[in-house]
Amino acid sequence: MLKGVAEATPSNPVSAYFEELSQVLSSMRVSDAEGKPIELQSGFEWVAETARKTQDAGNKLILIGNGGSAAVASHLAIEFVKNGGIRALSLNDPAAITAMSNDFGYANVYSEQLKIQGQPGDMLIAISSSGQSVNILKSVQTARAKGMTIATLSGFQPDNLLRNRGDVNFYVNSTQYGFVELAHHALAQAILDIYVFPQQAAK
Repeated sequence: MLKGVAEATPSNPVSAYFEELSQVLSSMRVSDAEGKPIELQSGFEWVAETARKTQDAGNKLILIGNGGSAAVASHLAIEFVKNGGIRALSLNDPAAITAMSNDFGYANVYSEQLKIQGQPGDMLIAISSSGQSVNILKSVQTARAKGMTIATLSGFQPDNLLRNRGDVNFYVNSTQYGFVELAHHALAQAILDIYVFPQQAAK
């Protein structure tokens, strides 16, 4: 290998990209509903344990997000069901989104569904890169009123509105959508791989 090829310099954008992604993942922070810091492992364990308790109580997980975050929500819902044995669904079916948006406005596409789909004891995982999406914030408010537990995944500004709305809140310190979405997907997949799948395999 030529000298300097593996260095993260402007002439090596691939190495620079993955170096920045590594830094973004390392900067992830977790807090509780009062904004108090939580160890990352404790946050992971809370999500996994709450998901299992939700399933054991006969309830379900509901995942929501917009754009790339919606894709993450869909993928994770499938993983929880197929590999985790946990009831889960995402609320981003195109017909449902367009119907709710047409009748109630886009700000209510998830909250209106949650009014019907959500039950006390369900768990909501709300994903928003910016943490400022009105439809996600309104959904969290609806979930709270219905007695659901809530985990949030956000990024961009440290004081984004979603960051203090969940029982446990994961924050990614980046203003780039790609990095935030990758980090959200990685942390949720890590929770599944480390804490959920082994439990299911042991049954």
